[in-house]
Amino acid sequence: MRLAVTLHHYPRAVVPTTRLRLRVAPGAARAGVVGRHGEAWKVRVAAAPERGQANDAVVALLAETLALPRSSVSLVSGGGSRDKVLELAGLEPGEVERRLAAAQGKVRR
Repeated sequence: MRLAVTLHHYPRAVVPTTRLRLRVAPGAARAGVVGRHGEAWKVRVAAAPERGQANDAVVALLAETLALPRSSVSLVSGGGSRDKVLELAGLEPGEVERRLAAAQGKVRR
């Protein structure tokens, strides 16, 4: 007796991802999106650049600003530098630009 097995291959939903370049100013009095810095965006965070605190603050700021779950924002490079690259899951590059431009100059505490 032979059994026929049929495998169904369902396409997985492709989640758009965007890599975002940032210039970070840690230890600021106020956190927020400052504006463009060359090809990157400049952001300020209140956390000190010690033991990854500023990196965590950057991820939290971007998640809040872009209305993404924190798990959708990850640091790709620049953990020990002011220049960082973050990966954002769930947003197209144009939408990221639009949301950052709308948040520019707004202060977060």
